[in-house]
Amino acid sequence: MKTKYIIVAAGLAAVLLTHSSCEKVSPSGVLMAGTAVEDRVQMSEKYYKQYLVDYKLDADLMYKDGMDNKGEYTFLVGADSHLTTDPGRMDEMLQIGLDNDDLLYVHLGDIADTKPEYYIVLDSLLAQAKGRYVAKNYEVNEYGRFIYKRNPYDIMGEEYASIKYPFFPVVGNHDLTHNGWAMWCNIFGSSFYEFDVFVGDDEDTGKYNYDHFIFLDTASGTLGKTQIDLIEKGVLDGDVHYRHTFVFSHTNIFRPSALQFASTFAREETFFLLKQFEEWGADIVFCGHVHKWDEREYNKVTYLTLDSMSERNSPEPGDYLVRVHVLADGSITWERVHMSYVAKNA
Repeated sequence: MKTKYIIVAAGLAAVLLTHSSCEKVSPSGVLMAGTAVEDRVQMSEKYYKQYLVDYKLDADLMYKDGMDNKGEYTFLVGADSHLTTDPGRMDEMLQIGLDNDDLLYVHLGDIADTKPEYYIVLDSLLAQAKGRYVAKNYEVNEYGRFIYKRNPYDIMGEEYASIKYPFFPVVGNHDLTHNGWAMWCNIFGSSFYEFDVFVGDDEDTGKYNYDHFIFLDTASGTLGKTQIDLIEKGVLDGDVHYRHTFVFSHTNIFRPSALQFASTFAREETFFLLKQFEEWGADIVFCGHVHKWDEREYNKVTYLTLDSMSERNSPEPGDYLVRVHVLADGSITWERVHMSYVAKNA
């Protein structure tokens, strides 16, 4: 695949970033530095429509041990890694997900502090993680194409570049500073999106069942008018029958305590979101931002706010990740997952 080069201006510095799909930086094909929520959402809407396939899981990921997994899987969630030159905690999260055979890995924003060299570290880390993922889950056939080991129906295979690495982030407020949006979208594209996971047939109705994953752009502490309009138009609703729905946001809905310092949504938007989560039939809403663990339930929706997984904010080993277990009978359980990495200079 041809690699293109783009000059990114960040503050007074200019660096050379490399990425294999830089032509997708913005819908207009031009690297843009705008960070206002309306600008991001309008760019993301066009990008998302054009590159919808980038946000879909490979269908063969729903096979385990050579047979349909009957809708049972796990996924891993982390938040606020604030990656700099030491990617240890992020690397640990991705390895934990790989070792456990988690279906996908979600990051809740503030993924890297916004110096260009930090995004070069992040981009390299994700490329290495994809290599480990492919080495574990795929084998190369005689034509040099990659065959998913656990899908007995995969006989054609695919090119390495087309294999989807199942890492799905939302954008956070620290991802936007110092021209950070230009670097974030260069790697990840759209700041809001949704996708389905096929989980099998409903024996009672005969319909196909899916689980729904929704990712919101809440990095500015507001959805903005454009995103609210898109939500009200049903852009993120999907169009099939859903068994479960999971929603991911950087900004937290609830404060862990009255004394906790962190921005949340305006009251009107909070009410809008609470109502929207109910209409989506959300089972769990995941948030970050505040760097403090919080767990609560409101109107039958579970809200989990994760602590920061950053080795600077949380220098000691701790339970900074969450793993969700979606079981074959349709029930959901979750657990906090321990991280052990300690910063090199600690």
